[in-house]
Amino acid sequence: MQAALWSSVAFVLLLLTACERPQAVQGGYRGTSQIQLYQPSTLAANVALNTVPEPEPVDDPDPEAPKLDEVYKNVQVLTDLSVLDFSRLMQAMSTWVAPEQGCSYCHNTKNLASDEKYAKIVARHMLQMTRNINNTWKTHVGETGVTCYTCHRGQPVPSGDWFKNPGLPTQVASDFMGGKHGQNTPTMATVGNASLPYDPLSKFLDSKDSPTIRVQGEKALAGTNGTSVKLAENTYGLMIYISNSLGVNCTFCHQTRAMANWQQSSPQRVTAWHGIRMVRDLNTTYLAKVGPLLPEHRLSAEGDYPKVGCATCHKGANKPLYGSKMLPDYPELGVGAKAPYAGGATAFKDVEGLNPYKSPPPKPKPPATPGTS
Repeated sequence: MQAALWSSVAFVLLLLTACERPQAVQGGYRGTSQIQLYQPSTLAANVALNTVPEPEPVDDPDPEAPKLDEVYKNVQVLTDLSVLDFSRLMQAMSTWVAPEQGCSYCHNTKNLASDEKYAKIVARHMLQMTRNINNTWKTHVGETGVTCYTCHRGQPVPSGDWFKNPGLPTQVASDFMGGKHGQNTPTMATVGNASLPYDPLSKFLDSKDSPTIRVQGEKALAGTNGTSVKLAENTYGLMIYISNSLGVNCTFCHQTRAMANWQQSSPQRVTAWHGIRMVRDLNTTYLAKVGPLLPEHRLSAEGDYPKVGCATCHKGANKPLYGSKMLPDYPELGVGAKAPYAGGATAFKDVEGLNPYKSPPPKPKPPATPGTS
């Protein structure tokens, strides 16, 4: 009996010594429990994902260089760049977005002016979006800014995008307990596999018209308080999603003894407040226009288009790319954006038809002469 007890103790001690000791980082005043715990192995595993590529070399300005429209035709967004800056940025974008496919991912390399590939039209919208973020949303991105690489990380389709979640195929809308409202649905990673409503992103991040994120109401009288328990549960689900997206816990933004109190919250809560509104703006202004341009295989099974969220840029880091600044190397992406691009096709089925620079069809071959092969 005693031998079995000591064996159990030894086994427990072995498990404890095998556990990795987390790294604690103090984020607030001492005694307020505003600390973050990080696993060194997780941080080490994410280094490659958050390493930025070397910037493209910069050529000296050439006052005798031709104008952009003399070299490239059908440039719709980056019309304010020189030929050298335009070419450098295009090369960087191929590295950031499609390093394996190269220029051919967006272009017909035999006719660069052609709009026959939907990815080229999407890229125009995304360039406008990037410039808009770097100018309109400094309250969230600061002077660090963003580039295509912030989201794409060398992949044509960035990770961290999301679709409206229809739930599990076997899910029933209600039972004897009433409507589930998306609760108690297993295997929903968006809310950390919790029992909370599984699709808070569609409710809170879908558009500029998304409801206010609240846990408790500001009015006590019945009929005047629009903040329900159901809405609070969606809020908790969204908070779990944000925490997972940034690789942090609640105390990164909040003081847990007074979660709603702004005076006791960290500065990061203000940054996050602006970030939520930035995501709503991007999904409304840009992603809603890009959605119809995408082919069927880029949509969800229900036909929904991808949208951006916190995870699209952060990917488990509280600062995307661990705070590395790429924008100073590409100031062209910090220029003030014009109105969102509205030229060309607006739906995938029209991409080839509405293409003034489409390549001419190949000439028919002459008929073979009898007796020749």
